[in-house]
Amino acid sequence: MTPRPDFSKALAGAFRLDGQVAFVPGGYGAIGEAICWGLALAGAIPVVVGHRAERAEALADGLRAAGLRADALAADAADLASVRATVDETARRHGRLDLLVNCIGIQREQRLPDVTEDSFDEVVRLNLKFAMFVAQACARHQMSGGRGGAQVHLLSVRAQLGLRARGYSAYCATKGALVMLIRQHAAELAPSQIRVNGLAPTVVASEMARHWIENEVTQRQVVERIPLGRIPDPVDIVGPALFLCSPASAFVTGQIVYVDGGITATQ
Repeated sequence: MTPRPDFSKALAGAFRLDGQVAFVPGGYGAIGEAICWGLALAGAIPVVVGHRAERAEALADGLRAAGLRADALAADAADLASVRATVDETARRHGRLDLLVNCIGIQREQRLPDVTEDSFDEVVRLNLKFAMFVAQACARHQMSGGRGGAQVHLLSVRAQLGLRARGYSAYCATKGALVMLIRQHAAELAPSQIRVNGLAPTVVASEMARHWIENEVTQRQVVERIPLGRIPDPVDIVGPALFLCSPASAFVTGQIVYVDGGITATQ
């Protein structure tokens, strides 16, 4: 007879991240900030990264003022040399790098007849190329550390669903491509016990979504699509992010978690 597992031992600290260092590009955006708070409350050290150093440092100061650990560094997501240097500096400062939570993403809305090469290239550069090379830079330190780890990329339901009557060619294409990048990285990094997954929310209450939410017509359209009947807050993304970073998801890799209130289950 197979012995009964010791569930209390297996689940003790399953959602804790004590002492782990998390590199969080885009960490001072609405979703990124909420995730940084969640990481810090779970015991991790979030390193808030963005091109506006003062915003990154302000969030880190707020976390430290609450008795939590945090750090901040400046990097331009469009400058891969800057990104690599910031990843290396994170590992140098803290002696380790365990987690990547990539919250970088942009949209330049243009209908198909009007898409410009420059805007398409910009979305590809920040949504896809950046994800590739920040993952590479972090993986090098995770692999050399020999402790395993996790990488989580922020996606969107637009990785799976097109959008009628809106100009989303570049955005949908890059988010869909990022799904396959996640799966390939999961396959390559699995021998090093580094798990790679994605989080795909619907429209989240944030500055980026203001044009959806402040317009009565589009707000109603968004809510009517969501079976749970509301627009999510950034805090709704935190629990799934912590799950994918934590030992609770030790056997989960190459997966996309749709944090969408049921949209992709019904469309």
